[in-house]
Amino acid sequence: MDELSTTLPPNATPSAAPPPQPDLEPEDEVTAYAAAVLAGEIVAGPLVRLACERHQRDLTSGEKRGLVFDVHAAQRAIGFFRDVLTVEVEERDEYGEVSTYASPFNLQPWQAFIIGSLFGWKNALGFRRFRRAYVEIGKGNGKSPLAAGIGHYMLLGCRKLRAEVYSAATDKDQAAILFRDAVAMWERSPALRRRLKPKGANPVWELHTSRPGVNSYFKPISSDKKGKSGIRPYCALIDEVHEHPDNSVIEMMRAGTKGNQEALLFEITNSGFDKKTVCGQEHDMSVRILKREFENDAWFAFIANLDEADDPFEDETCWPKANPNLGVSIQPAFIREQVQEAQGMPSKEGLVRRLHFCQWTESATSAIPRKVWEDCEGDVDVDKLTADNVPCYGGLDLSRARDLTAFTLTWLLDATKDQWRFASKTWFWTPADTLKERAKTDRAPYELWVQKKFMEAVPGPRIRYSWVADALQHLVAKYHPVMIGADQYGLEQLLDALGEKGGSIPAEVHPQGFQRRIIGERDGDHNRETGADDIVWWMPDSINKLEAALLEKRITVAVNPVMRMCAGGVVYEQNRTGHRMFNKDKATTRIDGMVSLAMSIGVATSTQASSSFWEIA
Repeated sequence: MDELSTTLPPNATPSAAPPPQPDLEPEDEVTAYAAAVLAGEIVAGPLVRLACERHQRDLTSGEKRGLVFDVHAAQRAIGFFRDVLTVEVEERDEYGEVSTYASPFNLQPWQAFIIGSLFGWKNALGFRRFRRAYVEIGKGNGKSPLAAGIGHYMLLGCRKLRAEVYSAATDKDQAAILFRDAVAMWERSPALRRRLKPKGANPVWELHTSRPGVNSYFKPISSDKKGKSGIRPYCALIDEVHEHPDNSVIEMMRAGTKGNQEALLFEITNSGFDKKTVCGQEHDMSVRILKREFENDAWFAFIANLDEADDPFEDETCWPKANPNLGVSIQPAFIREQVQEAQGMPSKEGLVRRLHFCQWTESATSAIPRKVWEDCEGDVDVDKLTADNVPCYGGLDLSRARDLTAFTLTWLLDATKDQWRFASKTWFWTPADTLKERAKTDRAPYELWVQKKFMEAVPGPRIRYSWVADALQHLVAKYHPVMIGADQYGLEQLLDALGEKGGSIPAEVHPQGFQRRIIGERDGDHNRETGADDIVWWMPDSINKLEAALLEKRITVAVNPVMRMCAGGVVYEQNRTGHRMFNKDKATTRIDGMVSLAMSIGVATSTQASSSFWEIA
């Protein structure tokens, strides 16, 4: 008798069905989906296309590595969802009233590809090939019900005694979210209710098998739960990986699976904003496997992302790439509303891009929307600007030990107040001895950028002031900036190094925090405010002027991927009065280039500085 018979509805009689004929194969929904994607019949993103290529390639050459695709096993798992499980469906009648009813869980083609791949592929020992699965798709596409269904199948459909199935997360509330979907499926399915009994009520906190001797169960678990060291997961469903602060949940589950050849860790998530997080690491590993940069036959990856040239804010035809359930569990009208809100509120853009279009952003709330930045990138002929005597102003952000040192020159093309137009270029320097190490830590291709001359690697473990002094003297002599704004940190040592070489640069302190610096005239032995002629350098003001220039496309920034990285990682800190400054501690990438750019804008939009100043709160 087929093992699925233990979970089929009461009226089903699978044992009476004729056995499959030797020359007849069941429908292969997995391969059919892969073929349709690769033929362009189904709209899919680049990484889903690579997943389909991987399936097709392994069908041809996987046998050399002991890999075999069992179509019967794949279709059996797909059939379990259809025949045993249900999902909630909303329907609107002719009067506009909405009703909810249970419908068989007929897997969409992309879902069938995932389920069939996980349960159809076998390795050389005859066990299921995939022990790890990473699924990244847009919000609202039914990740949690899919995971809950996998939990039920692993619990009842795989003939495993004492199977431990967990909905796992960092805290119990998060772990309970996916488990509630599993409980709802149990409540709606006669087959599941016969085979599983609950513990607890409102809420149910565990489902366990009722058949004597099986002793399997399904329940939520969190990393803060005491006594978790003895767990042995047969299936761990790890929800919303992008919200996990560390890898404790994954490692906790993984440690318990070492003795089980067919244990499965199934991770589901939206895109995140920091590649240094556990979600970023899982994502990057999945991408490397799909791109054949790293071989791991036990790792399945399905990442529904957009192509590089896609702009979901301008072209709705790319939406299905990140939302394969578009029109089923999530409707275009809802996503359209989210896009419209993000277009009116730039601070929401990063959130919408991550949750609905699987675009990784460099910060949780992107301070500088990517499109806004890219629209301002262009060619900047600094030599011609200098030859035409266009005045330029500088911003210098000196590195602390292993950071980037960034120096920006901004040419003031039009000095009309509030309509200033700018052209800008930034130079970057970074220690050569720690370049490889920091490239891994920062998850940035520093070596490639050095090779392409977008940044310069300075010999040694840190950048010496004497080296920066030489580099700045060369640039100052070539481009003749009127004034350079710099943070107090390191400026005195830099000026000392310049003095030792008999050189100088026109530099003054431009605070990076909330304090102001007013450069005024000297009145005897005392400084005094001189009104409209004073120069006020204040980072919140410099940020506002830079942001306005970007939004109104009044600035052209020389194309540099290092600068693009800095722009994408900007995070603001705000004080009680609503003023903003850059927050380097919370930034998810190096942002030194944005700091130097903002200072150069602040200096450029102020009148020429004198040498006296005082500070006010």
